Amino acid sequence: MPPSKDMVAASAIPLILSILKSGDSYGYAIIQQVRELSGGEMEWADGMLYPILHRLERRRLVKSYWGTADTGRKRKYYRLHRSGVEELAELRAHWDKLHGMLHRLEGGELCST
Repeated sequence: MPPSKDMVAASAIPLILSILKSGDSYGYAIIQQVRELSGGEMEWADGMLYPILHRLERRRLVKSYWGTADTGRKRKYYRLHRSGVEELAELRAHWDKLHGMLHRLEGGELCST
């Protein structure tokens, strides 16, 4: 079952920042990597990714630059900025906490009153 639109939206920024933490990338490659990581269940479109990348750039979490692909074609690459590394650490801490809460609920560790 593919993730809901709400889950896709909530996970987009941490996924993008995590991908860029591994190295500079460009839009299509990011889309392909998300598709591969999700086993094909998350299908991002350009219209979803680029507004987020531009927002991250305005917030100075990522930087962009023009480079040339192996084919000779110009391509816009994105690089994680130092503040993006810090933002990613905060987002991961929030996701880890949420994961822990769900895990405890699944295991019946938390009781309802």
